[in-house]
Amino acid sequence: MEFFRIKHDIPFMRYARITTVISAVMFVLAVGAIFMRGLNLSIEFTGGTIVEAHYPHAVDVQHIRAGLQGAGYHDVTVQNFGTTQDVLIRLPAKQNMSSATLSDEIMHALKTQDASVERRRVEFVGPQVGQELYEGGGLALLLVCAGIMAYLAMRFEWRFSIAAIVANMHDVVIILGFFAFFQWEFSLTVLAGVLAILGYSVNESVVVFDRIRENFRKMRKASVPEVIDNAITRTMSRTVITHTMTELVVLSMLFFGGESLFYFALALTIGIVFGIYSSVLVASPIVMWLGVDRSNLMPVKKEGEGVDARP
Repeated sequence: MEFFRIKHDIPFMRYARITTVISAVMFVLAVGAIFMRGLNLSIEFTGGTIVEAHYPHAVDVQHIRAGLQGAGYHDVTVQNFGTTQDVLIRLPAKQNMSSATLSDEIMHALKTQDASVERRRVEFVGPQVGQELYEGGGLALLLVCAGIMAYLAMRFEWRFSIAAIVANMHDVVIILGFFAFFQWEFSLTVLAGVLAILGYSVNESVVVFDRIRENFRKMRKASVPEVIDNAITRTMSRTVITHTMTELVVLSMLFFGGESLFYFALALTIGIVFGIYSSVLVASPIVMWLGVDRSNLMPVKKEGEGVDARP
């Protein structure tokens, strides 16, 4: 299905050096932000207390957050939980204060605002559990990357595997760089969004790589840059349709999904934009510079090969 068709191939590979320099600069800035500022990890990773409160009427989380911050809890996270009457409050762990004591103080501050509030549950996430989640999340990223490399190496060729993993790491690091620079909260839902972007980005790369392989069979007199330019140009209609529809769904979560989905949707929004960019202007130039050609995907069978093995 195509909404539009471009008659002449766009010379993407002519600007490969420029786009690669831009990508390298963004990558370095993202790495610098991660090392200089670090990620603003949520209590799932650092440990803390979760308090669920219920009101007999709809409440404004902004008003609750302002009241708790006025009471001295500046690192508090307040969001609706299920309905507008239920509120989930997250606080980082405090030294020399138990989870029960902290929850009692939180409820006292809430009752100061509205005496009808009820405490539903209190949970405590210890630092050890948070460390295990942190290490498990890192291991999940590594396993996903290893699986992607193995899949592409078997389906295509090792050059495509390297190009795809570099492009995927480009996307992941830039997402983490945004979260580090702006100090957005990095939670388990955001980690899930990053893992989703890995799969989403590699899917786009596979579509382009499939067309490149097909073009090597059809465009026998074309150079490698011409083959890649044609592959990207011919998949642009599909790319625009797919990513526009996906982005509309993600943006609806971003603007209307509430605080619980905001950073998850934000990670997806950034990842989709850079996933398109990396698949076209990062992965494809790397494949070209690694020296891919027709013989890599279509090995030439030598005349008389296997004659000695015949009976």
